[in-house]
Formats: sequence, structure tokens, C-alpha cells
Amino acid sequence: MDVSVSEKGQPVNEDFSKNVNVNRASQYAKNELPLPVKEIGRKISTDVKAKDNYRIVVMTRNSTNPYMIGMWSGGQQAGKDLGCTVETLSPSTQDSIEEQITIMESMIEGGVDGFVIHPSDSKGIQPVVDLANEKGIPVAAIGTCPDTGAFMRTGVDYYETGYLVTRELCEAAGGKGKVIVLEGPAGVQNMEERKAGILDAVAEYPDMEVAASQTANCKRTEGMQVMENLLQNKDVADGLTVVASCNDEMSLGAIQALKAQNIKGVFVGGADGSKDAAQAIQAGDLYCTYNTDPYGSTYLAVTYLVQYLNDGTLPEEYFIPFPSERHDPLIKSENVQDYIDHYRWFE
Repeated sequence: MDVSVSEKGQPVNEDFSKNVNVNRASQYAKNELPLPVKEIGRKISTDVKAKDNYRIVVMTRNSTNPYMIGMWSGGQQAGKDLGCTVETLSPSTQDSIEEQITIMESMIEGGVDGFVIHPSDSKGIQPVVDLANEKGIPVAAIGTCPDTGAFMRTGVDYYETGYLVTRELCEAAGGKGKVIVLEGPAGVQNMEERKAGILDAVAEYPDMEVAASQTANCKRTEGMQVMENLLQNKDVADGLTVVASCNDEMSLGAIQALKAQNIKGVFVGGADGSKDAAQAIQAGDLYCTYNTDPYGSTYLAVTYLVQYLNDGTLPEEYFIPFPSERHDPLIKSENVQDYIDHYRWFE
């Protein structure tokens, strides 16, 4: 695992245009930095209250992926708890960066006070983030972030999610065999970070190799189709012991393909901690996943925005991961029921 991450991370500039994105959170931010919220998932709460009815927009890549739905729910609950207006928006064409830009431009013109965004492309979203900064509007980013100009970054440390899940899978497989990696959309920052963690974990096991690495675009149906195609290749299928997926949806599709071909003994892992993933762990189909808690991370982002809008309070660091190491985010059979009962982000 990358041990070069500093104990303290990057401070936040008052001029947000000078904030430069980083892809790893500091050890301090992961474990010690005081947070303005309590608990995680659906139990998250805060004592922070808005001094005015601020208008904050939560903009996601789409409105169908469980993660994005979780972001909307967390943002809406934050609005109720903090006493501000939170609007949830996404492009009508899934993952359209052009429509995301249009949405942000319209909201800036309409007088929005802040954004929480999960953009489809870090470079594509940059001009409209720059425009928000020119207007003095803070932009909190989750997942994929602009290269510069975000007020803060939150959501999980994606490298860590890929690394920890894959290490669990490799250990379960006895450190031997072939690995299939199901990637997210090409060039999407958070998916690239997660893939890097996956590959670094596999590299620590000399008797394991990546037999195939291919995108399934974070979709269950594509995960199933890609796995079906890969399993037709004996050089890939023979000796397969691990499928490491960049999200739960693709891992669930992979499980369908493995079942259809009656292939057993393959350890499959994903990331997000969705309802279907938790149930798949209970059923013994999915080996592990990682709680990325989009509900809680969006709630946290709104809280930081309200603090800033109230009195200019800045986050202590640029990248404050949530959940993080302190929240025990790895989900396996032994703790999945506890996760569902106490820490889940889904309804």
C-alpha cells in the first residue's frame, strides 16, 4: 500500500482556485481530524445549523446508480437537518458531462450558494468550476474532482478501497491464481484511483496475476456481459480465483455470469456497500465490499459548505475522506448484519 501519504494533508486556500486536487487522503484526515458530524450512514447527524436558507445543489452523474441515489438522499436529509435548501440534479442523458456543465451554469446564473458535485469528467467540469469560483460559490467534490478549484474533496479514499478489498480477496484465495479486474469508465478519476489500488494489491502476491482487466462501466448488465465474454477464454478462466470489481454493480453482474456457467470457488469483491451487495454477502455470493457511504459523505459535504457560508470556516484539509479507516468500512460475512443494522446508507 502507498505509504508515502503524509500525516498531515493539503491545507485549504481561501482562494479556492488555488486548491489543487490530490488523490490520497492524509493519515491525520483518515483517523484523527475532528468532523462536524456524528455517526455514518443513515444515523449521521450534526449540530451545525444554517444561518440563512442557503441554496445548495447536489449534482450527480446520473440518477439510476445506487451510489448516486444515496448521494441525493444524504443531501436532502442534510438540508432538513441544517435548515437549508438542497436541490438534487443530474443530466437526463446518463453521465453526460455536457449536461452537467449546463446544469451548473444555469444554477450559477440563478444564484446558488454552493455545490456538491460528482462529475463525469475532471477536465470537462473544470471551466464551470472556475466560473463558480469567479462568482465566489464554493464547490465540494465527491469521487471525480476538478484538477483545481474545489472547495474540498470528500467521499472515500478510492485507492484504499481498491487495495483493501483486493487484499482480502487475495488472502481468501490463498495468494494463488488468476485475477479478473472489472474497471469503471475509462479516464474517470475515482475509478482510476480504485483500479490502481487493486493492481497494487495483486502485485504483492507473487503467485497471482491479472489475467484480464476490462471496463464494464459500473453497470450490472455490462459486468455480466464482460464476464461472460472473458470466461470464454481458457487462458483467463482456467485457474481463476478472484474477481476484483471497481463497484458493486459490476461485481453482482460478474456473479451472475459465474453462476450461469456453474463456476465455483471464485472470490468476488466490489465497493459501495449497496443493499444488493450486502444481501449478496449474506447469501455467500459476494465475498466482500467497502462501505463508501454516499449518503454520509454528501451530508458531510453539505455541512462543511454551511459552516463556510455561515462564517467563512474552512475545512481543516482539502481531502477529508468519508467514511475512512476510523469507520471500519470493510464489509464481510462476519459483520454484514451489523452493517445493515447500524451503518448502512441505503433504505
